[in-house]
Amino acid sequence: MDENSAIIEAILREDGLTTNLNGHQSQDSGWKTVSYSKRRKNPPKNSVQPSLTPFHDSDVFRSVDQHSEDRLRRAQEAAAAAAAALQSAVRSKQHSDDDDSGAESSAGAVDNGGAEVKKVKPKKPKKPKVSVGDVASKMDADDLAAFLLDISASYETHHDIQLMRFADYFGRAFASVSAAQFPWVKIFKESTVEKLIDVPLSHIPEAVYKTSVDWINQRSFEAVASFVLWLLDNIHADLEIHQGTVKGSKKVAQQAPSKSQVAIFFVLAMSLRRKPEVLISLLPIMKENQKYQAQDKLPVTIWVIAQASQGDLAVGLYLSTHMLLPMLGGKSSCNPQSRDLILQLVERILSSPKARSILINGAVRKGERLVPPSALELLMRATFPAPSARVKATERFEAVYPTLKEVALAGSSGSKAMKQVLLQIMKFSIKAAGEGIPDLSSEAVDIFTWCLNQNPDCYKQWDLIYLDNLEASVLVLKKLSNEWKELSAKTPNLEPLKDTLKSFQQKNEKELSNGEHGARYHVSLKDADKYCKVILGRLSRGHGCTISKVFASAALAVAAAAGFALLFPNLQSSD
Repeated sequence: MDENSAIIEAILREDGLTTNLNGHQSQDSGWKTVSYSKRRKNPPKNSVQPSLTPFHDSDVFRSVDQHSEDRLRRAQEAAAAAAAALQSAVRSKQHSDDDDSGAESSAGAVDNGGAEVKKVKPKKPKKPKVSVGDVASKMDADDLAAFLLDISASYETHHDIQLMRFADYFGRAFASVSAAQFPWVKIFKESTVEKLIDVPLSHIPEAVYKTSVDWINQRSFEAVASFVLWLLDNIHADLEIHQGTVKGSKKVAQQAPSKSQVAIFFVLAMSLRRKPEVLISLLPIMKENQKYQAQDKLPVTIWVIAQASQGDLAVGLYLSTHMLLPMLGGKSSCNPQSRDLILQLVERILSSPKARSILINGAVRKGERLVPPSALELLMRATFPAPSARVKATERFEAVYPTLKEVALAGSSGSKAMKQVLLQIMKFSIKAAGEGIPDLSSEAVDIFTWCLNQNPDCYKQWDLIYLDNLEASVLVLKKLSNEWKELSAKTPNLEPLKDTLKSFQQKNEKELSNGEHGARYHVSLKDADKYCKVILGRLSRGHGCTISKVFASAALAVAAAAGFALLFPNLQSSD
């Protein structure tokens, strides 16, 4: 059955038309086999020829042909429309994937060979790149001064609002600087402290800087301290956002600050340089809150302390020893990168002009020491490690240690505060002296003997800890014996030493008699007793010499008086 026959059959089945070719109606509504009887050559005379008029009058095939042509036309139109739609979709996909062409695909195709209409997408104009230096160089000091004068008058008694408006001024000025032009996280990670210290203030005109810091200096201490903490929190919030982006974190605790981030750094740097002491008042908050002490926050902390040190070297060293040096004692926080950053900052502070004299004269600041005993111990152990524990940074510690040690030991020896410092230093130095590390022991013994010469009460403290630190005490006694001339000359009063040595002898005798300890302990007791006898002998001879010198001086005085009387016999009578 050909295609036309199939179409005709479908149409007839839909319309319910069935017939046979002989003109009779089918009984089962379907096609039947058509058979023709064999024609006779001589038909009967009386037979009637069947009429074909009714078949042709029914016009069945004409209706079938019309239905077939209609359905075929509709099918062809539908196929053509589908092909056109498919071709249009393919072209749209190709044009949308081509970013460089800048054009969109046609919305459709016109039938019968119609032309395609292409819509060209206009290119977005690129925003001009504005750098920090471009904006900073255009800032006008007179305009800033007028603005500051206006807000000072408008919010006369509200210094906190004035400072926020001050930050807003810089925020609007640097609003056109994108994050790409000031990638501060990358800068902080890749820059040395020497370069980092001038970020971003190196761009600002001197007149604008001076106008700003002079105005900040007139704000209250409390308002500036709160302002600095707010600025610092903004920077840490932005850092957390950057870290979340890098680590792929989906949750961000805080949104990015609305103002330009570079403006925050400008304002914070100027505030810290003009009023660096506010950072000391914030130190308890920074030490207690982990977000200021985390390892990844160290570059920010280094930058903040560096800005304060530009305003006051003593403040910079105080913050370094109280907040940064303790990190060297922690296993998790002490790594080569952190150690390098901390040393860079300390080296930068000590390399400043007249740094040594400034720091020694300001060793005590409002009752707080720039280098406390705990910091001195950390420095001493980092400078004099065991030979197998030396690292590349050891030489750098050796370079900064002498100056920091001088600052740590500076102060009035007779004061009550200094006495407490000496007792703390004695405690850790006698312990370090007995650890068996040659260089560390030698340095610890030097510090311990220095403490003995500063305050007589240090001898009493030594007497209390003598047996618990016997081996270290032997090293101290040995040093006193070997360097007696130099040490005795520096000691104004030797009586406390004499009393302490006699107490040691009694303790040695008692410990040797009970025999409860091992042989090594007994050897140390005997060595200590030997040095005690040597020093006491020198003290006795020295005391005899002193008495002889006193009598000699008295005799010389009497002789001089007698000679004077002989030379001027009439002086008294004339008077």
